[in-house]
Amino acid sequence: MTRHSEQEKLQLEHDAGKLFLRCYEHRFGIPMRHIWHNQPSKPDISCYRNEQKLDIEIAHLYASETEAMAVLGRPLSISMQRDLADMAMQPSEQRLHCALQRLLEQKGKKHYQSEQTWLLIRNASTIWHKADFDAELQNITIPLTHPFQQIWLLCDFYQGELLQLF
Repeated sequence: MTRHSEQEKLQLEHDAGKLFLRCYEHRFGIPMRHIWHNQPSKPDISCYRNEQKLDIEIAHLYASETEAMAVLGRPLSISMQRDLADMAMQPSEQRLHCALQRLLEQKGKKHYQSEQTWLLIRNASTIWHKADFDAELQNITIPLTHPFQQIWLLCDFYQGELLQLF
């Protein structure tokens, strides 16, 4: 990973963590403070939840690799731009289900040296919104074994629409 892409990854994780802490604190009235990045990043960040250390693994959810490139400001070929336009015109329920299920299964296989690890999934797709997640929630299967005490979803990249998956 290049230095630039590593910096970008850290910034995305930091921004997601900061938004989550703010939303969680607002919703539950429990202080969430002091984000720091772990090296190596297993889990990605840590903070204090009501003066108790909490580790958080952060994942960003995209509809496709092409969409991820677009959201991250990467140059897109004409065919990639067409793919994005086609994707925006198609029903997204099945794509949402597959992407979220795949992400949960990948993260569920990880192991952490932590007493308390939560998973935070931040929706980075422009085609999915809170209503899409609300509708899909009942169809999502959380892996039977996973290392997380709680699993949270930030439904919007910039705002605090928070859902608890587990």
